[in-house]
Amino acid sequence: MKKILRKLLSYLGQDIAIDLGTANSLVYVRDRGIVIQEPSVVAVNQKTGQILAIGSEAKKMVGRTPAHIVATRPLVKGVISDFEVTEQMLRYFINKVARRKLLFSPGPRVIVGIPFGVTEVEKKAVQDATLNAGAREVYLIDEPMAAAIGSRLAVQEAGGNFIVDIGGGTAEVAIISLGGIVTAKSLRIAGDKLNEDIIQFAQEEYKLLIGERTAEALKIGIGSAYPLKEKKEMPLRGRNLVSGLPEEIMVSDVEVRKAMERSVRQIVGEIKAAVEQTPPELLADIMVGGIHLSGGGALLRGLDTLIAKETKIPTATVEDPLTAVVRGAGMVLENLDELQDVLVETNDLEPPR
Repeated sequence: MKKILRKLLSYLGQDIAIDLGTANSLVYVRDRGIVIQEPSVVAVNQKTGQILAIGSEAKKMVGRTPAHIVATRPLVKGVISDFEVTEQMLRYFINKVARRKLLFSPGPRVIVGIPFGVTEVEKKAVQDATLNAGAREVYLIDEPMAAAIGSRLAVQEAGGNFIVDIGGGTAEVAIISLGGIVTAKSLRIAGDKLNEDIIQFAQEEYKLLIGERTAEALKIGIGSAYPLKEKKEMPLRGRNLVSGLPEEIMVSDVEVRKAMERSVRQIVGEIKAAVEQTPPELLADIMVGGIHLSGGGALLRGLDTLIAKETKIPTATVEDPLTAVVRGAGMVLENLDELQDVLVETNDLEPPR
């Protein structure tokens, strides 16, 4: 009876999977696939408290708004830092994709990807924000698990699967077997930290003040983790801290790689530490299956080569790494009864005080 009722509610409402990322949020709708892929940015009028824009429109405003309008990210390092703004952003996503079949259709069932190892309070914050945004039921899934499922790894079999998910706020390393995470490490160093490294490099090396968007464009344009076969250069524009005037300089891939080197090494160090902690039988599987890279950070040139060299294990970037987490969460959504075990336990979460 419960199954029939659940199927009826799912038909009348909607099932949604959300990858609530620090840099980007993606939304998957059952039977429709990925329908939203937008930056996790919200523009707020601080005088009135009104939300002016969310997603791509809000990102255009970053660094270009008057003092009373703030374009902000409500998630920092994968964790909610502004509960109310996160709730508004979730409501915006849910309302944008919801197709009500009846006037009083129930709210959707929602699966949300969360970083591995977040506290019970942080899990509760995600759950509450999603329920307040209009969800009927909320399920949580660890992002490395979702990324592994989205990458078509055989997570439910008795074999070792090694996934590295590098997003904007966190880099997560996990070994998965029999539908569970055997060992995992979560590092608060990822894409955003690499941008910060480039900003710091420009200030120290060239006394040039640049913004986050400029740093990200440089990272995407010529950034790499391993020496490139061909030399790349790109103009860098900003304000000279000495003269106060605008200035343009040419920067090479070697300089950008050097700027990001320390953070990249820390990510590689976490991967090596996870390898050292892996049980021998699973390590034997991983040496055959290899290390799989997902998330936006996986697109950094030469990262797979560097990891393979440092760990002596074949390393490859999964197909469409940016959408791996939301695709995995969507696959769980489509097969909730069979894949229930991979979800994060939420029954024991304490109610808010």
